[in-house]
Amino acid sequence: MQQQTNNNTQIQTQIQQDTNNLEGRIFCEQYKLIQKLGNGAFGVIYKTIDLQSNKEYACKIERSDTRHPQIIYEGKLINYLHNNSRDNKPVQGIPQCYYFGQSENYNLMIIDLLGLSLESLFVQNKKVFSLKTILMLADQMLHRIEFLHSRNFLHRDIKPDNFLIGAGDSKEIVFMIDYGLAKRYQKNNQHIPYKDGKNLTGTARYASINTHVGIEQSRRDDLESLAYLFIYFLKGQLPWQNIRAKDKKEKYEQIKVKKLGISSEELCKGCPDQFLTYLNYTKNLKFEEKPNYTSCRQLFKNFMAQQKYSHDYNWDWYSQQKNDKEVFYL
Repeated sequence: MQQQTNNNTQIQTQIQQDTNNLEGRIFCEQYKLIQKLGNGAFGVIYKTIDLQSNKEYACKIERSDTRHPQIIYEGKLINYLHNNSRDNKPVQGIPQCYYFGQSENYNLMIIDLLGLSLESLFVQNKKVFSLKTILMLADQMLHRIEFLHSRNFLHRDIKPDNFLIGAGDSKEIVFMIDYGLAKRYQKNNQHIPYKDGKNLTGTARYASINTHVGIEQSRRDDLESLAYLFIYFLKGQLPWQNIRAKDKKEKYEQIKVKKLGISSEELCKGCPDQFLTYLNYTKNLKFEEKPNYTSCRQLFKNFMAQQKYSHDYNWDWYSQQKNDKEVFYL
């Protein structure tokens, strides 16, 4: 059994290495991969040029024989989100998908070319974001999650890597990406049933406590993950980072123990009270309960007004003169 596991791991590693070396390849006689941009949770991302229109896009690509193919599913879901806008307005903050399908031995998806992820921007900024930037981000991120939930899907992998700033005319917009782990939580107004004994889905650092203990995810879990993301931006790290473990299973267990062992008050120590209020709210939501997204956004909007901040999209990463170098004292 161990030998089989090792063989499977080696095969998947070879597949991953294969998708890491595709610069210059042309797919569908139209899309030329010109520069590797990074790795997603599933698949590799390339900057791509459409040889017919000369426009630049991003291409997410995976081998079609990968163990858990996700790209076709993700492409279908993105199109579903854009085709189910209830007010017939363009969907903001969800990348457009222009093509998805199989070419040669690969699954690929052509989507909007966006800017850097919030994780990359945070690291570039020496892991410091101003309070103003965090509050402006919170408003848009809550909007993105509310929209996805309104279309009956959960994201299940909320983390800074999965929020990107737009490019060009969209540089003020925060985009939510990576829907490979998204799951329908409601169909025909019927919520999925409560279950336990589930494996952890998502990224352990930002996973909700209920996810760690094996409970089926629902809307509350995306919002709790967002709370941990906010605290990460406010403090520069989370208490369960940099844990050493012999394998993933042990690491997940240690993160779970650390999360369960720290109170919300201790976790939010040094942060404005509004973030503790938000975290406690997400933790107290019931499994099937619809969150009050408007109240969550208003909590941060009111705080922004108290601080006399202008919602001017003057993000830390492109503002030459930061207006918010203050340290907040509680």
